[in-house]
Amino acid sequence: MTMSFLIDVKRCSGCQACIVACMDQNDLFNKKSSDFWRQVYKIENDRSPEVKISYISLACMHCQETPCLLGCPTGAIFKDEETGIIGVRQEFCIGCHSCSLSCPFGVPRFDDNGKMEKCQMCKERIEYGLEPACVHTCPTKALTFGEINELSQQVSDKSASKILAVIANNR
Repeated sequence: MTMSFLIDVKRCSGCQACIVACMDQNDLFNKKSSDFWRQVYKIENDRSPEVKISYISLACMHCQETPCLLGCPTGAIFKDEETGIIGVRQEFCIGCHSCSLSCPFGVPRFDDNGKMEKCQMCKERIEYGLEPACVHTCPTKALTFGEINELSQQVSDKSASKILAVIANNR
């Protein structure tokens, strides 16, 4: 059972409640904003006449194929086989930044001691049957969490519904 996040960009308001929830859950208040484990990015479409601003909330993607894990020379990064959560053993980290260079999303962050740290999907909360803090706090329900195959099915079903609606409207 591989767990994952799903974001509905159309629902994200950019409120950053997910960042604050992550900071609180993981005691990250002494960090500068660029070191937060979850980031909210603003995407501007300035093409007239439909000027539009969207937001996307991103943290570790807990990839199935894990470039950060493959890039780590010490085994500090590991994948929990049961949940698919990508974790970090800071005591093994040598601060070489290979994980950061390997990650296509630029997720790994480094603490004041030069050790890598990142979102571990609030695994303690998951163990107690709770959602990750960012998901639980999201006021617009833009963030969801679950088993990756179920989330993929939801996306497929939503896409199929949209296609059928377009076809029905064009008849």
